[in-house]
Amino acid sequence: MPYEPPLPLSAAELSLTATAIAAVQEPSGAIPWFAGDHTDPWDHLECAMALALGGRSDDADAAWTWTVNTQRADGSWPMRRENGVVTDATADSNQCAYIAVAAWHRWLLTGDRAFVTSIWPVVKRALDFVVALQAPGGQLWWARAADGRPHEEALLTGCSSTLQSLRCGLALAALVGEEQPDWEVSVGRLWHALRTHPEVFSARDRWSMDWYYPVLGGALRGGPARARLRDHWSTFVVDGLGIRCVSDEPWVTGAETCELVIALNVVGLSTAARRLFADVQHLRCPDGSYWTGWQLHAQVNWPEQQTTWTAAAVVLAADALAGGVTDRVFRGDDLPAGLEIADGVPEPRAPGCACVSAG
Repeated sequence: MPYEPPLPLSAAELSLTATAIAAVQEPSGAIPWFAGDHTDPWDHLECAMALALGGRSDDADAAWTWTVNTQRADGSWPMRRENGVVTDATADSNQCAYIAVAAWHRWLLTGDRAFVTSIWPVVKRALDFVVALQAPGGQLWWARAADGRPHEEALLTGCSSTLQSLRCGLALAALVGEEQPDWEVSVGRLWHALRTHPEVFSARDRWSMDWYYPVLGGALRGGPARARLRDHWSTFVVDGLGIRCVSDEPWVTGAETCELVIALNVVGLSTAARRLFADVQHLRCPDGSYWTGWQLHAQVNWPEQQTTWTAAAVVLAADALAGGVTDRVFRGDDLPAGLEIADGVPEPRAPGCACVSAG
């Protein structure tokens, strides 16, 4: 086996990072980006996953309570809340779908069937809302406005992440014994779009997330996934520091780097993953929190924020590299694959079929 350098963080250091996240949590259970800032449903749940991994189960429970309490009647959550007040009522499809990933992660971590039973109706409402935003080409519109109108634009990053969310949703459905044939068809249509119709997604090639998210979300696996990550390596990776958020700006970011770490690991590029994880530790603060990024030209941390979701991404990446449940969630080997779409006709998907050429 190839040499895999040890992780640069101890269990105690990762626990300290979880404590830094908990320090920002509001009395309602909401976890904002940083103290006094806004909360969005996706990053909030990523932080809940990190809290659970860091042994802070009460804080994770409080985060889940907030998620349940703030779901709207249509199954969605607003994009932004500040101090309990909705400041952007738009519902992002990917943000709403992510509850399925977080719930599946918690199930694998705890084996708590009572939690799955209680959260299932919330997950079902959320994914029904998301599936209703699927376009005729299989892609998902990125959001629905407060007035109910869809924003008819599809994002490769968001759709790749939502593919994983829907598959986690199908796994939860199987666990509670409730078939969801509409979701199975939706997964097949979305996979078909990601595999064969890159033109239906908005061109955002300058963003590193559009580079690695088809791998992170499970749309790409095997040789095609490794080829994609290698082909754009020099565009985004800054040796010793992490990866650029966008290709044309001198700015590396911790969260994107850690997400790439997880993607590299699941396709067998674990040595590169561990090296990047070590590189990004220059963003670590003594209290276990993390700066969002580093501006290469000015040689300063920018923005001057220690974001909870950056810290959460570090905890998740460490767990993935250690072979924990995060690796299993993102590897997705045991997740349902939905229906194969061949010439517009749904068919059962062959096990392990996950080869696409998106983007």
